[in-house]
Amino acid sequence: MNWTAEDTTALLDTVARFAREALVPHVNDWDAQATFPRALYREAARIGLPGLGYPEHLGGTPAPWRARNAVSQLLARRTASGGLLASLFSHNIGLPPILHHGSAELQAEVIPPVLRGEQIAALGITEPGGGSDVARLRTTARLDGGDYVIDGEKTFITSGLRCDWITLAVRTDPLNQGAGGISLIAVPCDAPGLSRTALHKMGWHASDTAHLRFDGVRVPARCLIGPAHQGFRMIMGNFNGERLAMSALALGFAEACHDEAQAWARERKTFGQALVEHQVVRHKLMDMRMRIASTQHWLDALGDRADAGDHSPDWVGQVCLLKNHSTQAMQANADAAVQILGGMGFMRGTASERIYREVKVMMIGGGAEEIMKELAARQFGP
Repeated sequence: MNWTAEDTTALLDTVARFAREALVPHVNDWDAQATFPRALYREAARIGLPGLGYPEHLGGTPAPWRARNAVSQLLARRTASGGLLASLFSHNIGLPPILHHGSAELQAEVIPPVLRGEQIAALGITEPGGGSDVARLRTTARLDGGDYVIDGEKTFITSGLRCDWITLAVRTDPLNQGAGGISLIAVPCDAPGLSRTALHKMGWHASDTAHLRFDGVRVPARCLIGPAHQGFRMIMGNFNGERLAMSALALGFAEACHDEAQAWARERKTFGQALVEHQVVRHKLMDMRMRIASTQHWLDALGDRADAGDHSPDWVGQVCLLKNHSTQAMQANADAAVQILGGMGFMRGTASERIYREVKVMMIGGGAEEIMKELAARQFGP
């Protein structure tokens, strides 16, 4: 598909209308209720949102990273709800390994119903004993006839309570306790032996987050994604796309904080004049703009490189640093916005309050800051 700037403009107009009509009026209620309707997946599918970036033969719409990042950024800016977006689009971290490494039969079984909004996909990597140290995971899968039998636990799993499929990282080679013994398996979540427990969080209230336990869960061997014991490489590649998308979301949240702070500063009066007339407030707003602009240019540059097929070590390293930069911009803007709003910034229902609570998970999820710096240093070399 020959994607044009006009295509992006039309797409963003459609997404903006969807956000305005189907999301924004409800985000505060969904945050308070700690959930959102499952029917929303189908509503998003009606305008093709879940299928962006997936091939047509599986029900998707091929779209460049620049357009997909713009959609993520717009949705974050309009909704200011990371929990909503994390769960509504959890398939974008669950499906890519199946798309890039799964068999044609597995792709056809799993991907189309998810893109139609009929099913939900998730990713299961993190375990109670470790997060970023993927190479040391302990959940096991052993072959027994034509099935893999899975035992172990996963935690902090987005969409873990109601997902229908989970792309699960498991250890398939008991003799290799490092990266070389890991595989990925697509697990149907109605399999006997899988139990789920809700987790309660500081932020992302609208997103269901779960602790999963696998007790002798049997999965057909055909659900193996790619070759056995090659999962670590697939996981690392999947992280790159996740981090780029998270950077776009963080930028949108940083913009939402600026939008709210600027509107409040123009309306709120203190000592006989609008807040924005005070130099200290104007300077805060300019700092916010500066962070937004630098993140925007970096995001666009790396998105363009990805669209050109550049997945070089330099690109990977820069994506890691961009993820840090964008989430730091989100954090700084949330802090500044809450300060400008004053008492209102401490009240539930403001975008800045919600983003202030949610920023930490953005700085940890997909790879903590410290891990990002170390991984980037390794990519750039001595």
